[in-house]
Amino acid sequence: MKIIGHGIDLVEIARIERMLADHETRFTHRCFTPSEREYADAADAVRSERYAARFAAKEAILKALGTGLRDGIDWTEMTIDRNSLGRPGVLLQGRAAQIATEAGIHAWHLSLTHAGGMAMASVIATGQPA
Repeated sequence: MKIIGHGIDLVEIARIERMLADHETRFTHRCFTPSEREYADAADAVRSERYAARFAAKEAILKALGTGLRDGIDWTEMTIDRNSLGRPGVLLQGRAAQIATEAGIHAWHLSLTHAGGMAMASVIATGQPA
């Protein structure tokens, strides 16, 4: 497998808690898909951690793509989902998917964690072997 991009991001959970307290609807609807909101909102005790980890993942994806939020990418074009075993995954649509395809990205490898008041995501974008 050929590594095309790598992104990593660290988010202070308290920052996300403030965003949820001050601008919940605007923040969650602007940055997260309905399935992400449903997943985060289902566990009140770790709600802010789930939002923070997904926000970090989206930032890491943008870094791996090498674009940031420019080039017409919207936050909700990136969905952080989970498989039946709980392993996080990346689903792209719209402009984000187009840029990934143009870059030759065929798979995403995502790791999420949260501890000590921080949430972190690391993502590796891979293509087919040369």
